[in-house]
Amino acid sequence: MKKVVFYVVFLTVGITITYYMTQPKEKMLPVINPTDLEQEMVDPEVLMQRKGYGHKIGEFSFLDQNGKNVTQENIKGKVFVAEYFFTTCGSICPIMNKQMQRVQRAYLREEGFEILSFTVDPEVDGVEKMKEYALGHGANDAQWHFLTGKKEDLYALARKSFFVLKPAEAENLGDAGSDFIHTNNFVLVDKKKRIRGYYNGTSATSVDSLIHDISHLLKE
Repeated sequence: MKKVVFYVVFLTVGITITYYMTQPKEKMLPVINPTDLEQEMVDPEVLMQRKGYGHKIGEFSFLDQNGKNVTQENIKGKVFVAEYFFTTCGSICPIMNKQMQRVQRAYLREEGFEILSFTVDPEVDGVEKMKEYALGHGANDAQWHFLTGKKEDLYALARKSFFVLKPAEAENLGDAGSDFIHTNNFVLVDKKKRIRGYYNGTSATSVDSLIHDISHLLKE
């Protein structure tokens, strides 16, 4: 009788171990630091200050489409996706924000998730223009923020916190010849303000991965 009980227990334990070993593993998202990126994407000042590791999104303060001030306190303890765009863009931005609408729909009722869309052309994209754009994209004001402010502050955050500027993506804006960020990157940031992934905002497949990875970070 004891042998029968032993074999039953042994078989049960064996089946249980086999089951868990054969289940698909949830992928671990990397924590991305400046040293993990191509050097051309990182502002030299960041590396000079020896901030290659332990990187977190820096402080910021911008106005959203309702004229409300949005700072790092608004995303404290939350997962969020950031992008850079401009309202008059007729190339990649409409595609990107159509994809961002998919992201919003997937997490519309998730209080621990937000979207930050920073303009790269604040001289045109004031609060009223951003409001019009937000309405046209069905943005939930409590979750999806279209942010505007001083150009130097917007660009500094892009270069020193999100690392979205590549030389190939720099263009000239107007006759002034000033650099102009024009990137298709969506940046995924976790509850600790650490970068966890870059995604092609013009690719439905890449955005599918983003939607999946947001779920993973919400559980962390």
